[in-house]
Amino acid sequence: MSDAPAPRIPTIDLRPWTTGGPAGRARIARTVDAALQTAGFLLVTGHGVDPGLRSSIRESARAFFRLPAGTKRAYEAKVGGRGWLGPGAEANGYAEGTETPPDLKESLTFATDEPFADPVVNAEWYAPNVWPAQVPELRGLCEEYLERMARLEKQLLRLLGEALGVGPDFFSRHMDHPTYGFNINWYPGTEVVGEPRPGQFRIGPHTDFGTVTILDRQAGRGGLQVHTDADGWQDAPYDPAAFTINIGDLLARWTGDRWRSGRHRVLPPPADAPAEELMSLVYFGECTPGTLVESLPAPVGRVVHPPVDSHVYLRAKLDSITVG
Repeated sequence: MSDAPAPRIPTIDLRPWTTGGPAGRARIARTVDAALQTAGFLLVTGHGVDPGLRSSIRESARAFFRLPAGTKRAYEAKVGGRGWLGPGAEANGYAEGTETPPDLKESLTFATDEPFADPVVNAEWYAPNVWPAQVPELRGLCEEYLERMARLEKQLLRLLGEALGVGPDFFSRHMDHPTYGFNINWYPGTEVVGEPRPGQFRIGPHTDFGTVTILDRQAGRGGLQVHTDADGWQDAPYDPAAFTINIGDLLARWTGDRWRSGRHRVLPPPADAPAEELMSLVYFGECTPGTLVESLPAPVGRVVHPPVDSHVYLRAKLDSITVG
C-alpha cells in the first residue's frame, strides 16, 4: 500500500459506492469525510450523466449569449430570479464582505418548476422559468439535465450522511421539494468583457450558500481555483468525465463546521489567451423550504451554531451578492 498522502480533492467513483461491499463503501466514506474537512471539494465519476447532454446545453446556451444585448434584455432577471443575469449583475466577493468589481460573466438562471402549497413560500421561491424563444431547444435539454441533477444530488447526500455516520437519509429526507438553483455561466473573453479591472474575476472569491453544488466545468487558463489553508489558491483538478462537487455554507453549518464550505473563484480572462471562452453548468442544491438546520453536536461537529431556517438563511446570502 502506498504511503503517499491522499489528494486534497480526490476523485470518487460512485459505481463501487452503489454496488460494492461494506469494506469498499467504508473506504469511500472515509475519503469523502477527509476531503470535505480540508478543501470542501470532490470530483465524482460513475454518475451516468450523458456528456452529450451537457454539450448540447452549452451549444444552445452559447447561441443565446451571442445574441445582441438588447435581445437578451427581454429576459433580464435579478439575482435569485429566473432569466438572464447580464454583465455587472453579481459580485460574489460581496458574500465575504469584499468590495470587488462585478463578476466578468453572464448567466442564464433557472429553478424549480413545481409550485409550493404554502402561498407565502410560493410567492418568494416559485416563479415560472423564463425560456428564451430564440433557442427553443434549451428548455427540453435543461429539464432533462435538472431531473438528472436532482437524482444525483440525493445520491450524493445519502453518501454524505453515511460518511458522517448519521445515516443515509439524514440530509436526503429534507429534499422532497427543494427550491434549488441552476446557472449556465458564460465566461467570454476580453473582446466582450473588456480588460479586467484590479481585483476583478470571472467569479470573485466566495463560498456557495446551500447544500451541495454540482458543477460541470471546462478547463481553461482563466478557470476554477480552490483555496485551502495548507496550499492557498490552487487550480482545481479537472477530469472531463467528472462533476466537481463542493459543499456550501448551509451544509457546513449543519455538520457543525466539521466540513468546510469550499472556497473558490474563477480567474479573469488570461492575458496570454484573452479570447478564451468557457461555460459552466452549475446546479445549486437546496432544501425543502422551512427546513430547520441544527448543527450536529460533538463528536461529529466542532462548532454549535444557532438553528436557522434554511431559506431565511439562503435569501440573506443571495441578497448579499446583488450589485446595487
